[in-house]
Amino acid sequence: MKRDVAMFVSKCLICQQVKIEHQRASGLLQQLDIPVWKWDEISMDFVTGLPRTQRRRDAIWVVVDRLTKSAHFFPIRKDYSVSRLAEIFQQEI
Repeated sequence: MKRDVAMFVSKCLICQQVKIEHQRASGLLQQLDIPVWKWDEISMDFVTGLPRTQRRRDAIWVVVDRLTKSAHFFPIRKDYSVSRLAEIFQQEI
């Protein structure tokens, strides 16, 4: 099977165009500094594409403290503005 895959890839024009040899080498990973105080540095992500709830929420905003790994999950609408997200952050955290 390995031979079959190698033969297919060697004859596939698209496979040849996107081969790793044609991409710039990625740099070394940079380690993040360890935070000194809780909630001093956070990570956040948005989970979208969810079915709409009765309160019209269709996304989840995930906020994680990098020091304690404490996570907060907020049901939101994906069309909330940055100022609305800032209000939620100040009220809840």
